[in-house]
Amino acid sequence: MQELAKELGVVLPVSFFEEANNAHYNSVAIIDADGTDLGLYRKSHIPDGPGYQEKFYFNPGDTGFKVVSVLGLECVGNINYLQKSICWDQWFPEAARAMALQGAEILFYPTAIGSEPQDEGLDSCEHWQRVMQGHAGANVVPLVASNRIGKEIIETEHGKSQITFYGNSFIAGPTGEIVAAANDKDEAVLIAQFDLDKIKSKRSCWGVFRDRRPDLYKVLLTSDGSKTSS
Repeated sequence: MQELAKELGVVLPVSFFEEANNAHYNSVAIIDADGTDLGLYRKSHIPDGPGYQEKFYFNPGDTGFKVVSVLGLECVGNINYLQKSICWDQWFPEAARAMALQGAEILFYPTAIGSEPQDEGLDSCEHWQRVMQGHAGANVVPLVASNRIGKEIIETEHGKSQITFYGNSFIAGPTGEIVAAANDKDEAVLIAQFDLDKIKSKRSCWGVFRDRRPDLYKVLLTSDGSKTSS
């Protein structure tokens, strides 16, 4: 993958199942456009629900939310910063904000999500999309979300369990607007171009980071919303 990234002059985020001694992680490595390995991120939030029982085989990630500088983005500016989170991480606005505070200029979310085996009438696709559009708009950064398509059927002790992945990969602009989108059935390549210098200026002018009140956010450090001591 490093040779491929160098050959094509592109940045490659590579998802993989990682075994580290006695632990196992859902991880992604970032390979820069010159083939340099920029390190890995281990998925922080691990879901546990019908069809998505990841706590059975993944440990919670221990890398923290990471932002890396890359050379291979075709845009205005020389070195740009991207953030990579994985699937269930995308539902947590705290993660997106943590990345933006570290200087992320583009948010990336590789995903594998679809139908809910326990409820055939539940379609979370639009919810999934709107949550990430909110991340883009709240942090004034572009966002790229990829999701697989097709069906996966596994045999369980209770019979067959089937998930239909709903695709709909998309790229959102810095106000949350959809600028490119795929459908729920076909493989696709999505392309968008952003002037990151102009977006940086807009982000600064909008004031969402200037007017933050971290002193009021201590409740976010609790698990149940209870008050924390000062």
